[in-house]
Amino acid sequence: MKQVHDVIIIGGGPGGYTAALYCARAGLDTMLVEKLSAGGQMALTTQIDNYPGFEEGVDGFTLGEKMQACAERFGAVTELAEVLSVELKEAVKTVETSEGTLYGRTVILAMGATPKELGVAGEAGLIGRGIGYCAACDGMFYKGKTVAIVGGGNTAAADALLLSRICEKVTLIHRRDTLRATKIYHDTLFQTENIEFCWNSTVTELLSDTKLTGVKVQDVNTGEEKTLEVAGVFVSIGQKPASELVQGQVELDASGYVIADETTRTNIPGVFAVGDVRTKPMRQVVTAVSDGAIASHFVEEYLAELA
Repeated sequence: MKQVHDVIIIGGGPGGYTAALYCARAGLDTMLVEKLSAGGQMALTTQIDNYPGFEEGVDGFTLGEKMQACAERFGAVTELAEVLSVELKEAVKTVETSEGTLYGRTVILAMGATPKELGVAGEAGLIGRGIGYCAACDGMFYKGKTVAIVGGGNTAAADALLLSRICEKVTLIHRRDTLRATKIYHDTLFQTENIEFCWNSTVTELLSDTKLTGVKVQDVNTGEEKTLEVAGVFVSIGQKPASELVQGQVELDASGYVIADETTRTNIPGVFAVGDVRTKPMRQVVTAVSDGAIASHFVEEYLAELA
């Protein structure tokens, strides 16, 4: 006889482990599958200062482990494995992993998203040493310093304004001559004295010794290059949702995010989406945690209707 879990959670980030905590605490047979370690992208953040309850801040890896321990205290089980495929449309969902096949009455998608990278040589080696992808997470490391933002959308605009209150100078590097960000940002950006713009430009080289010291940028029209001396570069050119696993089953938006409203329910009964993989206006640890708690409520409701 195959074991059928009440809920299978795919992904061990803050959304996934919060869902696991709430589901397990409600007495549900809860299995969470994570291919690396607790925390997801959060685990790569060296200092989180905007998550309530840690007055001195906390590193993402430690916070992830604490979230895992909370869930497992109430009986949630973590399976360290890679999910290879899923079948979600039947009443009993099938999750094929590198460690075997799992079956569940409900599935919570918590695969997260990863920042799009610049694609410039040496980028990976400078993450945390001058290269960042979340100004809200890491901006305080550059207090009083000169930094750059790469991007021209809403996230880049918001990041530039946030960093302008922390840093001595912020240069926004954009490959076009106008921002893609909504008009509400424009006046404020242009009126902020310590924000400068580097239009029609792309980053071609990262300069460093043991950490980032500057970048070379190239004008996309003339080919002219120049060097900007900066202590940090925040890459704000979008994210890639980790939704490939569910393509063709769960409805996705044009950017690949799982379509799920504030109830976290998807178009498939018994399938929910939480955290950064879900369509939502803001992606932070605290919003992922909120999703996880909400998903557990609707999982319970769905299972009660099956009974």
